[in-house]
Amino acid sequence: MKHSTSRTLFSLLGAAGCLLGSAAAAADSLAVYPPQANLEHAEDGQRMIAVLTRDDGVTLDVTAEAQVSFSAEGLANWAEGRLKPAADGEGTATFTYGEHTVAIPLKVSNVGTVPPRSFRNHVEPVLMASGCNAGACHGSARGKNGFRLSLFGYDPTLDYLSLTRELRSRRINPAIPEESLILMKPAGQVDHEGGTVMEPGDVLYETLKRWISEGVQDDPADLPTLTGIQILPEEAVLEGEGATQDFVVMAQYSDGTDRDVTDTTILASSDDMTLSIDKTGTSTAGQKGEVYVMARYGTFAEVAQAIVIPQGATLAWPEDAQPRNYIDEQIFAKLRKLRTPPAELANDSVFVRRVYLDILGVLPTAEETSAFLADESPDKRAALVDQLLDRPEFSDVWAMKWAEVLQVREVTNVLDRKGMHRYNDWLRHAVMTDTPIDQLVRELLTAEGGNFTNPAANYYMIETDPLKMAENVAQVFMGIQISCAQCHNHPFERWTMDDYYSFSAFFSQVGKKGSSDPREKVIYNRGSGDVKNLRDGQVMAPKFLGGDVPDVQGKDRRAVLAEWLTAPDNPWFAENIGNRVWAHFFGAGIVDPPDDVRVTNPPSHPQLIKELGRRIVDYNYDLRSLVRDICNSYTYQMSTRPRDPEILDQRNFAIARVRRMTSEQLLDAVCSVTDTTVKFPNLPDGARAAQVANGSSGIYFLDVFGRPPRSSVCTCERRGEPTLAQSLHLINGSTLQEAIKKSGGLLDQMIAAETPTPEIVDKLFLAAVSRTPTEEEKAKLTEYVDTAEDRRMALEDAFWSVLNSKEFIFNH
Repeated sequence: MKHSTSRTLFSLLGAAGCLLGSAAAAADSLAVYPPQANLEHAEDGQRMIAVLTRDDGVTLDVTAEAQVSFSAEGLANWAEGRLKPAADGEGTATFTYGEHTVAIPLKVSNVGTVPPRSFRNHVEPVLMASGCNAGACHGSARGKNGFRLSLFGYDPTLDYLSLTRELRSRRINPAIPEESLILMKPAGQVDHEGGTVMEPGDVLYETLKRWISEGVQDDPADLPTLTGIQILPEEAVLEGEGATQDFVVMAQYSDGTDRDVTDTTILASSDDMTLSIDKTGTSTAGQKGEVYVMARYGTFAEVAQAIVIPQGATLAWPEDAQPRNYIDEQIFAKLRKLRTPPAELANDSVFVRRVYLDILGVLPTAEETSAFLADESPDKRAALVDQLLDRPEFSDVWAMKWAEVLQVREVTNVLDRKGMHRYNDWLRHAVMTDTPIDQLVRELLTAEGGNFTNPAANYYMIETDPLKMAENVAQVFMGIQISCAQCHNHPFERWTMDDYYSFSAFFSQVGKKGSSDPREKVIYNRGSGDVKNLRDGQVMAPKFLGGDVPDVQGKDRRAVLAEWLTAPDNPWFAENIGNRVWAHFFGAGIVDPPDDVRVTNPPSHPQLIKELGRRIVDYNYDLRSLVRDICNSYTYQMSTRPRDPEILDQRNFAIARVRRMTSEQLLDAVCSVTDTTVKFPNLPDGARAAQVANGSSGIYFLDVFGRPPRSSVCTCERRGEPTLAQSLHLINGSTLQEAIKKSGGLLDQMIAAETPTPEIVDKLFLAAVSRTPTEEEKAKLTEYVDTAEDRRMALEDAFWSVLNSKEFIFNH
């Protein structure tokens, strides 16, 4: 076969769409952070921040200019940006800036008392904020210069003993606190390899000094423990270099109290060139961009989102870009802040091809494309989405996606072919019958019985180690990777070794035994078995990640976990499902990758991911309802071409991503265009690649184009990047050539029917790229075929050229 038509021009289509109207501008508004203040002793204080949000989204820190008054005279004082207690009582503090006023609840108590400093709640944060317990200093495995602290204060008992008992207590001098080594060294008063990290008079120094002077007391057993932190404001839009915004960090404790801990929090910007932040919480804008400000305190870390735009930057919002649903409202709100216009709507040819590939995993036929393009109904796109959601191919796509993360594959001596097919058929039936996702997950996690008679039990055939089971459940159903906490406390995330092993304890009693059929295994609850912490050998009671220790006495631990995991108020499950669905349709998650949820990988649109989670709960975990929302949004239907060529903002979904078709889509597309089939193992002739159940199929085309082997639950196993092997296979491999030449295929049919070349070209383009060819494309191909000595070979070249074009290979 000759390949001489590379001169034929193929390019990705632009798009044009038109809607009416423009979003109404919002009025300026004033907000105060935190939204309430609790002053709980004589020395307590609360930093307050007043933020004016302009109608264009820009935020201004107006704390210094705001006036503060109190509903009860003498209740509190306002000085240097802080509320200070004056007398016990309750009332309001009213902040006024211009014509705007905000009143917040204010409670003052115990003004006659000064509580002692706590080692865990005051001293440990000082050691962390000063860097003393970091891995490069005394927090290393061997410590530094004979002084060892636990990394980031994860073992306060060890730290207390190190400070107060080692070196004959020379590190601490309660009689003369200022002469304690723990103060003199970090203050630079004696040689200190770590340099000067605190000074007399600052919060870090004075907190340590106060604790020493109070007798270096250890904490009582009923000490309130840290339960979380919050950095406020959560969002900011700064205009112009040099603009400033203060942040405040609030800590919450198990007794319901809170405390301003900004001075002892580690604050960092993800990009200091865009926004820098000092240790007092004051940030300063630099160059244009988007950053995240991370606050680390104790075992918790949280982020705030900040956008910096040039001084005077404006945006003329396109009148045709109007929100269609909650998705567009969230996406457009951020694009307005970024001064980035959304792309135009993709045209009908691009849309019909995209929505078929995304919902069904197949290309529309030439006849289906022609019918859609000829339809003049204003709601034809929404009608098409509804139509596609009722087709069986939708179930194949999502059964395949679940099979990937559930590692459905044939494994010697682990999962045989029958069990694998039973497992895959169960998944497909669940999707086809609209089984709610939460119910599916509960059936998986609590599965018992034979892996043939109860296919869900195959979940426990793949992985038998309780530790790996816990890792997989956290990653697949919560989007959280906890594996590194197996050996050490995570340095930047909240998960500790205690969290890891206590979560693994939910799976410590899963048993497996034989049955009357030697090929079948029976999964059951043994009712005994524990998990021990690698650090100290302690038996760990089952505990929810980031949650409580449940009562599991006499219960199947997996059932207890499943109920918690799929509960509507679970903070991860529904959002994880929503984010995975989003990633399928946009080529990237709001948290991306979707199975790596962590503070240092924050969502691009925090409120949208929460809304997706809330919606899927409201829809009773019906996948189709969420897909309908996504596909009907303006955001999904955008073109891949930006309105401004200099703006290529894919992270914030200002344009659609150009995505290479998946391995299954591409192989099925080749078969569809050429009207041929591929015979897959254990499937009837005419089956599609998406229906191949075995992750270890060994089909070369699928493997080379990135089909995951399903050896792990990670989404990273599916590869979407182009490779040399892929290019060579499309150009010279057997797949395309055999499909084009196959007897009885489309080319054979049209030659036998003596179809004129222009009609063949039209049919080819409609089948492959869902549009008719341009006049130039049709003329060049027609001329090439009609002047060739061998018409069939020339038509084969034409097919080969179109099937090797970027427009065919990519979903755009």
